[in-house]
Amino acid sequence: MENLDRAHLDGLVAQELQDYQERHPRSRELHENARHLFARVPMTWMNKWPGGFPLGFSSAHGALVTDLDGHELVDFALGDTGAFAGHSPPALVRAVRERIEHDGGVTTMMPTEDAEWVAAELSRRFGLAKWSFSLSATDANRWLLRLVRLATGRPKILVFSYSYHGSVDETFVVLGEDGRAHSRAGNVAPAVDPASTTRVVEFNDLEGLARELRHGDVAAVLSEPALTNIGIVLAQPGFLEGVRELCDETGTLLILDETHTFSAGPGGATKRFGLRPDAITIGKSLGGGVACGAYGLSEQLAQRVRDAARSGADLVDVGGVGGTLAGNALSMAAMRAVLGEVLTDDAFGPMEELATMFGDDVRAAIESHELPWSVSQLGARVEYRFAHPAPLSGGASARSADAELEHYLHLYCINRGVMLTPFHNMALMCPATTLDQVRLHGEVFREALDRLAR
Repeated sequence: MENLDRAHLDGLVAQELQDYQERHPRSRELHENARHLFARVPMTWMNKWPGGFPLGFSSAHGALVTDLDGHELVDFALGDTGAFAGHSPPALVRAVRERIEHDGGVTTMMPTEDAEWVAAELSRRFGLAKWSFSLSATDANRWLLRLVRLATGRPKILVFSYSYHGSVDETFVVLGEDGRAHSRAGNVAPAVDPASTTRVVEFNDLEGLARELRHGDVAAVLSEPALTNIGIVLAQPGFLEGVRELCDETGTLLILDETHTFSAGPGGATKRFGLRPDAITIGKSLGGGVACGAYGLSEQLAQRVRDAARSGADLVDVGGVGGTLAGNALSMAAMRAVLGEVLTDDAFGPMEELATMFGDDVRAAIESHELPWSVSQLGARVEYRFAHPAPLSGGASARSADAELEHYLHLYCINRGVMLTPFHNMALMCPATTLDQVRLHGEVFREALDRLAR
């Protein structure tokens, strides 16, 4: 965007910011009066929303959110995938109410019948034999990394630069311009330098991956099937298959983090692209907003872990591969309702069709203004990028970011009743999303570009 009139953009941002603040006095008051909350929000990421303060919300149903000032907004952020099932779908409401009111007991450290049902359903969808549960995908990743180091006897892991796996310490590492691993900028006081625990290469770089795996000290490659939190970066043809082959050649395990790429279909990218991971992690969306996470292991990996544990590893207590609330009755009931009645096999096709229409609207507006931008899609997830062609690596994607331009577009959309994911330009469809809602975004987005071009 070197030719963008920055002075004009500054003026547009200032106007949208003024409108935002005038339209949302109660949300602003909520933020300013939150004196006992660190950073004035219950979770610091909430300050990523544009406008200087986040919208407080009053209610949310389906694909709609109503803020404290009574404005109804179409929600394409969906809790950054946590509400992929839509807000409070009836099946989830019924299951949660029944669990609490009728059956009683949210957490007891005792199994319920729901747990085996959910594990069997995840096995059907993703093809892995054994499953265990957590309260987030972060915990699923953290615990699984312990298990793969136990199974292989190797100390390190490998991630792709700018991949996202929650707040797992070992994964906040990127490939620097010097070709070496570095702690990601902004990483908060890591206990150890993640470059000492983790090898890193760029996504879509099989040559770099081969070089790093041949050191023979990597227990597992932990990867998203497509990068998502730096903007959608899709795998080039043959890349994911090449990752599997290199893992096999070097005795390295392969973990796929499907937390965001579940948008690809009922069995995530794993099923859609015929991938063969040794393990999978997933969270957020499975419980429809009720805290949950899961990790699955192949039968072979499960047996390797059991065999290795005979040396004295305590998988029940000291090992830290569980938590007193993990697998609780409420989470399991929520996951059963969401997988069984909301995010069903049949739900994904219509959501993907809407995502394609969303992308077509954005692409048409971009082309009409001859902008060097691109659109990327993964099933029900779609995103526009300030680069053309679309970036093929995390590093390239990071370099294409334009914070001021993003701020303008997000503010413009929110002021006209549309919310995108605040961290980038991602939109997600849920079963309740409608064509009219998609078309609304298309109209608003085109208007935003028209004003930018004046």
